[in-house]
Amino acid sequence: MKKYIAELVGSFTLVFCGCGAIVTNNFSQGIVSHSGIALTFGLIVMALIYAFGEISGAHFNPAVTIAFSYAKKFPIKEVPVYILAQCLGALLGALMLLTLFPEDDFLGTTLPKIDTWRVFIFEVLLTFFLMLVIINVSTGSKETGVMAGIAIGGVVWLEAQFAGPITGASMNPARSLGPALISGHTEYLWLYITAPIVGAILAVITCKLVKDDQCCESNCS
Repeated sequence: MKKYIAELVGSFTLVFCGCGAIVTNNFSQGIVSHSGIALTFGLIVMALIYAFGEISGAHFNPAVTIAFSYAKKFPIKEVPVYILAQCLGALLGALMLLTLFPEDDFLGTTLPKIDTWRVFIFEVLLTFFLMLVIINVSTGSKETGVMAGIAIGGVVWLEAQFAGPITGASMNPARSLGPALISGHTEYLWLYITAPIVGAILAVITCKLVKDDQCCESNCS
């Protein structure tokens, strides 16, 4: 039960802080800035890995959970409960933002700024790069050690910095689900659910191709 609570709390914190940076930037007429938003996402991911990495693996992302399961680094029976906890945490995070900023229409919802098909490819690639780092700094789906938090948080910051203005740089179905459902802007939600999952699975396939046999596998119980 503790690992499920960790995933819920972590996902809540990710949405509240990351999307909260977007909301407060709008509220303050740009004082936070795009770079500040990107840095907030990177830092909160890094902090959450250090806080919960040894408890739940610090996924906070259905795409990561599914990819770990596909890589046989995470038991498939745990996947539905993890995803439920992540999505519930994201919804609660967005709901808290709505409570604090009812005047904000989007609550940090990820929306395409260019053609949908280009955003889909963008999100696939962003999640591909992120998962490639995650799976190479983790051990049996547990993200531990000093370098794991820095590496993963750094990639999140980097990708949010350059891709955020174009796609929202979601890389995370739960992160997009919460604000979209609470704000009512669900028209592009399918994109931000499917693209990260495709990208994360492609990263696992690539890992298997470029490293030793069974490099991405470990015993799951």
